[in-house]
Amino acid sequence: MRKLVLLLVLALVAWGAMFTSAFAETEGLLGNAGITASGDVAFYSEYLWRGFLLDGDPVVQPGFYLSGPDSKYGKLTAKFWSSHDLSNSDPRNSSEEYDYILDYTYNLADTSLSFGHTYYDYPAADTFSKEFYVGITLPKVFLTPSVFYYRDYGSQEDGGGMGSYTVVNLAKSLPFEIKGTPASLELAGHYGYNYELFINGKGGDIGLSAGLKLQLTKNLTCMPNINYSLPLGDLEKTSDGNQEARVYTGAVFSYSF
Repeated sequence: MRKLVLLLVLALVAWGAMFTSAFAETEGLLGNAGITASGDVAFYSEYLWRGFLLDGDPVVQPGFYLSGPDSKYGKLTAKFWSSHDLSNSDPRNSSEEYDYILDYTYNLADTSLSFGHTYYDYPAADTFSKEFYVGITLPKVFLTPSVFYYRDYGSQEDGGGMGSYTVVNLAKSLPFEIKGTPASLELAGHYGYNYELFINGKGGDIGLSAGLKLQLTKNLTCMPNINYSLPLGDLEKTSDGNQEARVYTGAVFSYSF
């Protein structure tokens, strides 16, 4: 099953590359309507989420995103994202995950406001959860700071967290060229505050990442990366979250139609 998933993902990447070449002269999948489609496929040595180790096995994580046009009323984006482990040495029940996300973003002169909802499905564990979020981003400020608040309201009997997570994100892109080919060093970091989200008390995490983004074709990029996750407070206590600091690696292939 895992080999089949991997083959399907690789086929999706190849199909995306061919599709983008075939439609290189158009602006997006439905350019006249202002609708754009994009996707990515990530490979990681482990799967960490908000300081939690969800899967200790290598994983493949494909995603697909469909966005409406920018307008004075804002922008609506539908997202599908999933995670699949590539081996079965880890006993955790998060070997399969499917996320369904609807995001609304309204852009002001110097600020972006976002509102959205995520439905998390874990079929292997027969659990699910639900979460809404709000956020603000300052794209013209140094390090592109953003603050997002997530509220999980899923029932704990079904696998929900019934807690909240607030995160401050920073990011910096440093473009350069390699023999005339566009590239960039992508740096990012975050501090997250966890209030009783899958833990009994209060905690959080710090995440740092560095990636080298390479432009493979006009519409396809590849970004190998290295990441560091540090749990804080109750998230690291053996009596509560029981998480550890971890370094993990990955590679992300991103494409646009």
